[in-house]
Amino acid sequence: MRLTFRFRPIPFIAAVIVAAIGLMLGNWQTRRAHEKEVIEARLLERAQAPAVILDATLRTPAEMEFRRVSVKGSFVGGWHIYLENRPYQGAPGFYVLTPLKIAGSDMHILVVRGWARRDVSDRTRLPPIATPAGQVEVSGIARVNTGHVLQLGTAEPLKPNAIVQNVEIGDISRAAGFALQPFVIEQTSEAADGLVRDWPRPSSGADKHRGYAFQWYALAATALLFFVVTGFRRGRSST
Repeated sequence: MRLTFRFRPIPFIAAVIVAAIGLMLGNWQTRRAHEKEVIEARLLERAQAPAVILDATLRTPAEMEFRRVSVKGSFVGGWHIYLENRPYQGAPGFYVLTPLKIAGSDMHILVVRGWARRDVSDRTRLPPIATPAGQVEVSGIARVNTGHVLQLGTAEPLKPNAIVQNVEIGDISRAAGFALQPFVIEQTSEAADGLVRDWPRPSSGADKHRGYAFQWYALAATALLFFVVTGFRRGRSST
């Protein structure tokens, strides 16, 4: 039997569009997987480096990201910030942020102290957080920012005890009127404050992204294969 391929422009255009979308999204997921692998390599490398003792010296986010750090100072108790939409093990809650005034200087560092459960019956009620008075020593991991979630609505001006979805270090510095290091500390040291410090690893999910990439590449291949097969079927039916 003679095989005849019948070309139709509309199915061809549709197949090309679907294949292009699949390839584009597959490449994006592949890049995301590679980015996570690069982060994991940097995490492992910097975990082996000695902890950086922070002082008044202004440091850059690039040199500090994922470094282990330690700092002595006192918390600015009147300037807690609560990042909402940060669930933990399925429970709604906040990340609690408090600036720390570095000992012997006017420099501050923003400490992401931990997670606290949210009152689902009253979303404006803040959880009671015990904040140590006097000088403390905080250890943790330097991060370039506090992380971001999808912003819904317009953010209100920052003020003490504000509940916000996202926050920038510079905004806190301007609102509070003191200098802040341009990165934050994810606290890992223990403290009697009732907060949970089980931080998600920023490099997790590389295998998931590779799995998504495979699905998108498979969709692209399926679209082209479907166009070819149906073209031959149309050609056979027309003979």
